[in-house]
Amino acid sequence: MLFNTIVLALRSIQRNLLRSFLTMLGIVIGVGAVITMVTLGNGATVAVQQQIASLGSNLLMVRPGQRQAFGAGGGGAVAFKEADAEAIASQIGGAAAVAPEGRTSATVVANGRNWSTSVIGSSDAWFDAGNWKLAAGRRFEPAELRAGAAVCIIGETVRRALFEQRDPLGELVRVKQFSCTVVGLLASKGQGAMGIDQDDMVLLPLHTLQRRVTGNLRVATLLVSMRDGSDSAVVKAGLTQLLRERRKLAADDEDNFNVLDTRQLADTMSGTTRVMTMLLGAVAAVSLLVGGIGIMNIMLVSVTERTREIGLRLAIGALERDVLLQFLIEAMVLAALGGLSGVLLAAVVTALLAGLMHLPYLFNPVINLVSFLFAAGIGVVFGYVPARRAARLDPIEALRHE
Repeated sequence: MLFNTIVLALRSIQRNLLRSFLTMLGIVIGVGAVITMVTLGNGATVAVQQQIASLGSNLLMVRPGQRQAFGAGGGGAVAFKEADAEAIASQIGGAAAVAPEGRTSATVVANGRNWSTSVIGSSDAWFDAGNWKLAAGRRFEPAELRAGAAVCIIGETVRRALFEQRDPLGELVRVKQFSCTVVGLLASKGQGAMGIDQDDMVLLPLHTLQRRVTGNLRVATLLVSMRDGSDSAVVKAGLTQLLRERRKLAADDEDNFNVLDTRQLADTMSGTTRVMTMLLGAVAAVSLLVGGIGIMNIMLVSVTERTREIGLRLAIGALERDVLLQFLIEAMVLAALGGLSGVLLAAVVTALLAGLMHLPYLFNPVINLVSFLFAAGIGVVFGYVPARRAARLDPIEALRHE
């Protein structure tokens, strides 16, 4: 009996293909929207985590001033000194690598081309603190760091801008008024947090930057990479206390520097992205309810059109539950087909959008299955009223219906 009921329901849907398609359209759009929003949101969360992680492993970024905003400068706050980095490396047990960093902007010239970029001065610890690798060449030698030699390491973006496909090693690059020899090429990291191109830089020894580019001994940032398993709260507390002593702050003075924990930043931004994903998914889910209402309306129209058919079935012995089951199955099949179509549509649209937005495509079987089952459930819930109405028709009155 159940098989016959399913066959009758499918035949009824087949007789009205256009109406069935329009009925399913709301479910298709609803399921597709939910899956697309959630999948893209998950991809955005992973992208944010990867971008923050690319800054360095368990990295603390210490800057002058009291502002905590990512990328904020120190303004008129007292800058750090190279000795501060040496003190942290020797006195803070949880610090794996400590790198002083000076930074400015300049136009670099080579091979008849010029390019505006960031010029960074630091030590070899900068590679370990920021999780940087070399694609070619070498790091700075200790003698070059001490003497402030005219050597540099460039990022991939600068290489493309100045040398195109040529090998830059051994070439001269003019930074402001002096020229330096390219001894290394950084491995590409791509876009980082806040949309910053991490490969758009020229790295110099810190003393070279201070003596030949900026003309001062300012250190804008201290990069502190923590050892694996270290308690960031303990490291930050020890770091803060050490810097307060070195900067001669009284007990009641506020810190004139700020410590940014990239791991906390990643957690915060990921949490925000997840909340937005849930919100967008909930908004998209409303369209599923709209699709369910559409199913109910079309099924009510179908009951009216098929009143004589229903009356005939009841007159020759069909039970109310048989009619009820037939219309419920019709509604559920419509919703299930719409849900399946929505899953397929979402897979295509999400893959395209993820490519355009440069986000990782993360197929989530759970959200796909839940959306499909929810769509099928929508068919049962919103199909019940029309099915109940059909099952309770009086056979005599139904046969008289024109």
